[in-house]
Amino acid sequence: MKRMFWLDLEMTGLDVERCVILEVAAIVTDLELRTLEEYTQVVHQPPEALAAMDAWCVKTHGESGLTREVRSGGRPLPEVEDALLALVDRHFGPQERVVLCGNSIHQDRRFVERHLPRLAERLHYRMVDVSSFKEVFRSRWGIRWEKSNNHRALQDTRESIRELAAYLAYVRVPETKGGTAAAE
Repeated sequence: MKRMFWLDLEMTGLDVERCVILEVAAIVTDLELRTLEEYTQVVHQPPEALAAMDAWCVKTHGESGLTREVRSGGRPLPEVEDALLALVDRHFGPQERVVLCGNSIHQDRRFVERHLPRLAERLHYRMVDVSSFKEVFRSRWGIRWEKSNNHRALQDTRESIRELAAYLAYVRVPETKGGTAAAE
């Protein structure tokens, strides 16, 4: 892995079979977590998809302005998937499997597999889930990262990158000859 593909989705709920994607953000970083390129897009959805949201989504997406943006525009999901694949093509080799990164990324992955199948084909089975670091650092050392809970895809993706950087700042790998650390 030479680059990381960060993703966050905002959806109408968590049920992958009945809920839909409202917003997508993706960021490609290098391994030092420096941003190489960003993409964000509101996804067009019909009024009935918004009407089917649960109370939490109605409140959260209403307060963030996302519901208003979806109602006033957005791009069709196939166009959004095309843009995501173009981003992947610019930063990853044609045969390279892309490691998906994010916070609780397994949930986003479920929506990718269901609603963005061409993108799903490019993904490696491995993922970098920042929430795993969160649990270890919180449980083991009491280190907490306070999230802003913005619930907008681009801001949440940027925050996930900053959060991983904060955890990695605690990690020290001993220098070895030949460039690899040996397990003790």
